[in-house]
Amino acid sequence: MRELSQLIRGRGMRIGAIFAMAGLALLSACGRAPTDPVNRRDPSAFISSASLFDPARFAGDWRVVGSHTAGCVGAKQHWERTATGWNLSGVDCTGPAPAALSARADLVGPGGRIMPSGGYGDEALWVLWMDQDYRVAALGAPSGHHAVILAREGAAQRADLIAAAREVLAFNGYAPSGLAQ
Repeated sequence: MRELSQLIRGRGMRIGAIFAMAGLALLSACGRAPTDPVNRRDPSAFISSASLFDPARFAGDWRVVGSHTAGCVGAKQHWERTATGWNLSGVDCTGPAPAALSARADLVGPGGRIMPSGGYGDEALWVLWMDQDYRVAALGAPSGHHAVILAREGAAQRADLIAAAREVLAFNGYAPSGLAQ
């Protein structure tokens, strides 16, 4: 009987310790902001960057014509060409709200595979498509956290090119219905 009593007491202490650790874990999580942004892309979908990509032609002024960030349509971005990529300025339209964009972006892979530092969520960004004249471009983070459609001045009225960019985003697994335009 004495052995049974010790066994129960020992198990009770272990169960109590488990509950105490679970309680501490719950308390430590209280008040934290979510660390994982919303995923706007089906992770099972294939994704590819633009294979024919000219970094020099991509440089210049762009306007955001589609973004998951409310209030970003019409925001300006400037991509200034450097030896390894671009210096970015203007408005970052990839977070919960428009923010100042002052970043570097390096070309890191084939096609339009870019790694920003200081903007675009500091995560990989791929140029998924642009028309042959570099008037409209669809960009997306492979993580699915954000996607944007950029257009040169005057090209925002090209409904056919904007529709093509939205189709490319959908083909790559993004939910373009969430893009404000």
